[in-house]
Amino acid sequence: MLLLKKIFTSSVGRKSLMAITGLALIGFLLGHLAGNLLIFKGQDAMNSYAENLQSLGALLWVVRGGLLTIFAIHVGLGLLLTLENKRARPVAYQYSSTIQASLASRSMYITGILILAFIIMHLAHFTLGLVQPEFYHNVDADGRHDVYNMVVLGFQNPLFAGAYIFFIASLALHLSHGLPSLFQSIGWNSPRFNDIFHRVGVTVALLLLIGYSSIPLACWLGYVRVH
Repeated sequence: MLLLKKIFTSSVGRKSLMAITGLALIGFLLGHLAGNLLIFKGQDAMNSYAENLQSLGALLWVVRGGLLTIFAIHVGLGLLLTLENKRARPVAYQYSSTIQASLASRSMYITGILILAFIIMHLAHFTLGLVQPEFYHNVDADGRHDVYNMVVLGFQNPLFAGAYIFFIASLALHLSHGLPSLFQSIGWNSPRFNDIFHRVGVTVALLLLIGYSSIPLACWLGYVRVH
C-alpha cells in the first residue's frame, strides 16, 4: 500500500508508471494485430484463433479487465501529468523538427477522446455483439463462432470500414507523439536520443496504421470475401 501511495504521489513514480502502462498497451496492440491479420489466411485460421482465445474462459475476461484497468491508469496519469506540466511550463513543449510531430502533440487531447470512442465501439461491435448483431451469432461448419464472416460482413459496410480506418489513423497520430513522450517522461530526454525516439514512434504508428487499416479496407474492397 505504501509503495502504491509513493508511486502515485511521486512525480517520478507517476512518470514511470505512465511509461510502463503505455508500453504495455502498445505491446497489446502489436500482439492483437498479429492475431487479427490471420483473417488474410482465411476462415479456418481466424476462427481457430478466436476459439483458442475463447477457450481461456473466465481468464480471458480477467485479461480484458486488466487491459481496461491499465488503460484507465494510463489515461488518468496522462491527464494529471499534462496538468502538472502546464503549471510548471505555460508554453507546452512541441517537436520543432517536423510538422507531423507538431500536429500530433497539439492534438493529443482530441485523439485521446477518439481512441476512447474507438474502444467503446470496438467492444460493442466485435466483443459484445451490440452493433450489427445479425452477424454476431453465426457459426462455421465446425460449430465455432464465425468471427471471420462477422468481420468481413461488418466491414463490407463502408460506414463501418471508414469509421475504423479513421479511428486507427487517430490512434497512429496519438502514438507518433505519445511513444517518444513515454521515454522523455522517465528522463531520457536529450538531443542525442530525441530524434531516435521520434523515429521509433513514427515507425510503430505507421506499422499499426497500415496493419489495422488493411483489414477493413480489404473487406470493403472485396479482397477478403465471405465464406
